[in-house]
Amino acid sequence: MTTIIKAANAAQFLSLVPKMLGYRPTRSLVLIPFAGSRSIGAMRFDLPTAAESDEIDRIAATLIGMVCRLPEADAVAAVAYTDECFADAGMPHLDLIEALQQRADACGVRMTDALCVGPDAWGSRFDPTCPLEGRPLQELDAEPRGAEHLSVAEGDQAAGSELPPVDLAEKERTARALAALDDAVGLLCGPESVARSSTSTAARESAEEAASDQESPDARRVDPQALATVCTLDDLPTLFEEALEWDAEALAPFDAAALAWCLARPALRDIALVQWCGGMSAGDEALEAQLRWESGEEYPADLAMQMWGEGERPDPDRLEAALALSRRIAAAAPREARAGVLATCGWLSWALGRSTHAERYATLACEIEPEHGLAEIVRSFVLAGHLPDWAFRRG
Repeated sequence: MTTIIKAANAAQFLSLVPKMLGYRPTRSLVLIPFAGSRSIGAMRFDLPTAAESDEIDRIAATLIGMVCRLPEADAVAAVAYTDECFADAGMPHLDLIEALQQRADACGVRMTDALCVGPDAWGSRFDPTCPLEGRPLQELDAEPRGAEHLSVAEGDQAAGSELPPVDLAEKERTARALAALDDAVGLLCGPESVARSSTSTAARESAEEAASDQESPDARRVDPQALATVCTLDDLPTLFEEALEWDAEALAPFDAAALAWCLARPALRDIALVQWCGGMSAGDEALEAQLRWESGEEYPADLAMQMWGEGERPDPDRLEAALALSRRIAAAAPREARAGVLATCGWLSWALGRSTHAERYATLACEIEPEHGLAEIVRSFVLAGHLPDWAFRRG
């Protein structure tokens, strides 16, 4: 349902912005596009740094360009949230605000207001009566009627990106299950299958250990549950689809291990992401495409486009379920097995429009595996300000 709340003035409008975002932004520029008199979302960006002061015009052009990608948008409001004080030299970031207004005018987009919230005051560029020292922050406490039902998370734009807390016992169970799964895969498919499509040293060492164990008369017994879990890998689309129904807060160790194992392997991870975006049939198509690609055929462009944020808009509920699951597995898995799951968290966050979270997960993945392919792609998306195309389409 669409919630309609009317703001009587700039102060009431500012009180709504954190509720539109779901958090209280810091060191941020927030653009709120409008279609007529109704807002159609909110976009948050990091404020330009001092080192970027010579690029304000370029930055403003890029940001207004994103507003122009929204077919219905004919106006925009800008809000700068800053650590700089009005008391120092009047309203901070006037250069950015003026550049945004110039670019908006050039693009035929009406700027409805240009506001700034500092630690000591707030003000509007469009308010000729605004004092140089700004207006009292207490004025922003007056919410419009109906806003009390909208919640705001504790913290800023990074809130919610922390991995969920997992106790030591769950981590140990997951680690044992993952080790047993590696043994079972090595037994049934050959030790090279353990490390296939994975560049991590840990995976290669696990494969070598599995090979050594198989050649030894004292090879350790393979857990029957691990053998059963290997069987689920025979039908990956079914596994990935059923996983969306799992309770992320009560994962069975071998379920967590199965997904961690798959998400550590780019070919299998990409099948999962395509399927979580497009459904079971998309997963079947991605699996067939991967097998054909390994035989020398070209990978279908429509499937590749989805990974770049183009094509049909994914069901956000499916992506949310996949993200909750992946975050839990990343928290429970051994560090050496986390990079693939963290990169998956990064891509899912990016696909949901949470670039700040996406960058955090991708950075954590690169700390474990510095040249992790998907993690580096996600980081490049965020640094370039690239958003999925479906972020600019409603419905």
